[in-house]
Amino acid sequence: MKKFNVAVVGATGMVGESMISILEERAFPVEQLTPLASKRSLGKKVSFQSKDLEIVDLDNFDFRGIDFAFFSAGASVSRDFAPIAAKAGSMVIDNTSEFRYDDEIPLVVPEVNPSALSECRAKNIVANPNCSTIQLMIALAPIHNHTPIKKINIATYQSISGAGRSAIELLEKQLTDNNTSPTDSHQIFAHNVIPQIGEFQDNGYTLEEMKLVWETKKILGSNEIEVNATAVRVPVRVGHSEAVTFETESEISVSLVNELLDTSSHIEVMQGGEYPVPIKHGEGTDKVYVGRIRRDLSTQNSINLWIVADNIRKGAALNSIQIAEKIIDSDL
Repeated sequence: MKKFNVAVVGATGMVGESMISILEERAFPVEQLTPLASKRSLGKKVSFQSKDLEIVDLDNFDFRGIDFAFFSAGASVSRDFAPIAAKAGSMVIDNTSEFRYDDEIPLVVPEVNPSALSECRAKNIVANPNCSTIQLMIALAPIHNHTPIKKINIATYQSISGAGRSAIELLEKQLTDNNTSPTDSHQIFAHNVIPQIGEFQDNGYTLEEMKLVWETKKILGSNEIEVNATAVRVPVRVGHSEAVTFETESEISVSLVNELLDTSSHIEVMQGGEYPVPIKHGEGTDKVYVGRIRRDLSTQNSINLWIVADNIRKGAALNSIQIAEKIIDSDL
């Protein structure tokens, strides 16, 4: 089997570390792995295939010879360095928001729209969707492909890990010390929910909410789908949850929704009074868990459901690795 030279940009971050673990777990055909980060991470090491690899300075790195470059170090880093890697011949798989809305760059959930990868060589960049979008698309795509969805209402309950390792540390400190002293209530994570993720836009929605709108339309290939989102940060360490109501163009039964979801190997449907929760199903897991499936009592042709997934793995790192695997399998 052919092997590939791989670079992980942001190797010391939560998603970067998860990428490296998943590369090993899935026996990705790695010839050589190069962990990249900023100068402040120099001297640190990461473990891969029983070896300790020293962090390499991104600023001075030559991407020539790198087959796949996974980026997860923030949009500004991707803006500056991803085009350099792509020009050097690397296939860039970017986990930030930097390229998601570029019409020439595919935005891909491999279980949903793998055909979009046919355009991956246009700029040698593939965009990984937002974590909340990924689990939403995996859950809704089997339904949409059978009976088109015309409207989605979603409220997300997003874990602290979505804000990075420092946010988790702050949550744990606040819980341990029973300390909710920051004067900025947006920084009080313990015993609190915050209905703002990202900056407010001119329309009153936050950037995180608009990501769900824009990315759903692009991934499903339909500007006609109406999406209304509210994104909330909750005091959960890892694992995003979503309360979703969708309306289809024609009637669809709860039993058919269950059947469509149950046929997907990427989804685990929970019934009979059981339902997913992030503490059990949202950390260290690779599937998307769906429960509380029921008819919406207020709107015709509408169904309610509850979705939980690991935002670090399936919502970021795993999806990126699966994109690379699909590119290899499709010989793109």
